Amino acid sequence: MLSWFKKKIGGAQVLPPEQGAGAEAAAPAAEAAGQQEDGGNFFLRLKDGLSRTRKTFVRQIDALFLGKKQIDAALLEDLEEILIMADIGANTTQELLDKTREQVKRNELADGQALKKALKEMILGYLRNADRPADLALPAQGPFVVMVLGVNGVGKTTTIGKLAHKFTQAGQKVLLVAADTFRAAASEQLQIWGKRVGVEVVAQQAGADPSSVVFDALDYAKPRNFDVVLVDTAGRLHTKVNLMEELKKIKRVMDKKIPGAPHEILLVLDATTGQNAISQARLFNEAVDVTGLALTKLDGTAKGGIVINICHEFNIPIRFIGIGEQMEDLRDFEPGEFVEALFAEGEA
Repeated sequence: MLSWFKKKIGGAQVLPPEQGAGAEAAAPAAEAAGQQEDGGNFFLRLKDGLSRTRKTFVRQIDALFLGKKQIDAALLEDLEEILIMADIGANTTQELLDKTREQVKRNELADGQALKKALKEMILGYLRNADRPADLALPAQGPFVVMVLGVNGVGKTTTIGKLAHKFTQAGQKVLLVAADTFRAAASEQLQIWGKRVGVEVVAQQAGADPSSVVFDALDYAKPRNFDVVLVDTAGRLHTKVNLMEELKKIKRVMDKKIPGAPHEILLVLDATTGQNAISQARLFNEAVDVTGLALTKLDGTAKGGIVINICHEFNIPIRFIGIGEQMEDLRDFEPGEFVEALFAEGEA
């Protein structure tokens, strides 16, 4: 069973019918061994993936503090500009600076290095506050239903494919649902991912009612012992009220067919879009109560501070981060690991 699946979504375990007690007992040990073997390599890749953000954030902080003997108003003003430019956001930046000023008044920060350490701890605090187990537990019976949202171009369908891979690697029986019936190639792309991962895909003709597709898919999934159903919704423009209303309808249909579904509403955001990601998160959350986030293309942005901003603004857990194009490059988000990679010493 995946570590994030146990830790962040209620702690319960779902096992396929064919797995017995022996398999259940062996799985955690095998997973732990794999994580230990992969952990060091992944940290190096995460550090490398955050290199552009580190250059525009941590390295500029180091340059600002170089040779400075005291923390004064001018230094804090320059620090504010660096934080804003890293897409940490105005509100989050202001709170960080207010806390810093308070520590300076209490003589808790003697120099730039002490301030840098304090910033690191405050940022980690924001990420950990949001990184909590989901309020909704796994269903007592029937499939675990994940409704995946996001605008066009964020990598939503690819994220679903990589999620399917993660679940199948954990021994889960997965069904993909092509409820994006507006974009001509959406269903075909999902079916390609289905073949690549080795899972079934439910799809209908282009232009079909998305809610009807979802209804039929859940009808298909329930008697066939699927553990996980991943539903791909249209890459709708978050400013379109009618499309948001359709998401609400899909959510209602899911709950009617399987009470409590969807058990996770995962919003996929492109880290390179900066403040646009904040706007998308706000509007999608207002429409359907997002329960988790996946941030893609984190290795392609110089403004990875958006991770900090999103956690502080919405207090929605970041489930996954994307740091590359390979199947395994959608990784569980771990706040401590992220902050250590961001503030890592050595080459940027």
